[in-house]
Amino acid sequence: MTDHRTKRLRAARLSPRDVAHVGASGLRSRPTRVVLSALGIAIGIATMVAVVGVSASSKAQLLERLDRLGTNMLVAEPGDPLFSGEKLKLPKDAVGRVSRIAGVEGVGATGDLERTVRRSEKIPEDETGGIGVKAATEGLLEVLRGEMASGTWFNAANSRYPSVVLGHVAAQRLGVTSPGRQVWMDDRYFTVLGILAPLPLAPDVERAALTGWSASQSLLGFDGHPTSVYERSADAAVHDVRKLLGPSISPQSPRDVKVTDPSAALQAKADTEGAFSTLLLGLGGIALLVGGVGVANTMIISVLERRYEIGLRRSLGATRGQIRIQFVTESLMLSGLGGLVGVALGAAATAAYAASGGLPWVVPLWSVTAGFAATLAIGTIAGLYPAVRAARLSPTLALHAA
Repeated sequence: MTDHRTKRLRAARLSPRDVAHVGASGLRSRPTRVVLSALGIAIGIATMVAVVGVSASSKAQLLERLDRLGTNMLVAEPGDPLFSGEKLKLPKDAVGRVSRIAGVEGVGATGDLERTVRRSEKIPEDETGGIGVKAATEGLLEVLRGEMASGTWFNAANSRYPSVVLGHVAAQRLGVTSPGRQVWMDDRYFTVLGILAPLPLAPDVERAALTGWSASQSLLGFDGHPTSVYERSADAAVHDVRKLLGPSISPQSPRDVKVTDPSAALQAKADTEGAFSTLLLGLGGIALLVGGVGVANTMIISVLERRYEIGLRRSLGATRGQIRIQFVTESLMLSGLGGLVGVALGAAATAAYAASGGLPWVVPLWSVTAGFAATLAIGTIAGLYPAVRAARLSPTLALHAA
């Protein structure tokens, strides 16, 4: 007696290459619709990458500036009087006292003068332009890590004569563009020795006309009491120096000395850089969501238009799973195309912004990875319903309807 064994038919498996081929075939047949659908995804991803990139580039510039200027500078100034109305003063030898603190590498000081500076004697005295006059020690520029945009800084010789160094902003307001010019101060002309480059850590110096310490005392009636004492210390000693500044300058009343860190503002700005980017990221997410809806709509229409193809494939042995894989793959390819274009557009927008503002070009890898992963996730979700709908089509009804 012969055993009759029936062989069960099995559907042919689709290789990854076959899946990619059938998924891409639907995109190639409708290029215009593909471009428009991918554009919605691209706009969302480009917005998100550009927002993160611009924020990261701005933060990188701030961190570079902090590295260059350093975070090891402290400023000591007279504190606010609590009971008496008299303005507190730092001792005349405050610079020497600070220089003796262990860990201090450099000290400089400025002293406010109740004087005005004008371009000439013909300018009314009350038109000051917001420019202050300060006495400055020779070591101030080195402590501030400042640079001369043009001209020279004070030295032991020229600081005794009627000469002045203008801060970056002060020079602009006075209309002085080069050294050698003269400005009117206290009923006499002072020769401009130089113009400072911008000083982010000392904005008050940027807006001031600086005179030598000796000349300020002999020509302008400066009493020798510094208003601000700037010091640089080793990075490891900043904390200890900060605690010793008050007692060293004013042993009798250390609380009368206010100590500040000028770099704190830049550090805070770097830490909060991108706080407003959250809103823009939300807008980019909304655009990405709208793009996902567009992809889903495109896929649903594609299913309706391709019922004959689906019915024919089903009648030839394609399983429901293979139909689902085909349309999910097509949706992923559509979203992936938009994601790639969006990443490129976002990176290009960041590069253009960085180039226009002189910023370093930074596009964090995580933003590109996260953006593209979000694109694929949205593509999968957007393609699920159309894929399931396509797989449920009856081959007979699909061929008959077509």
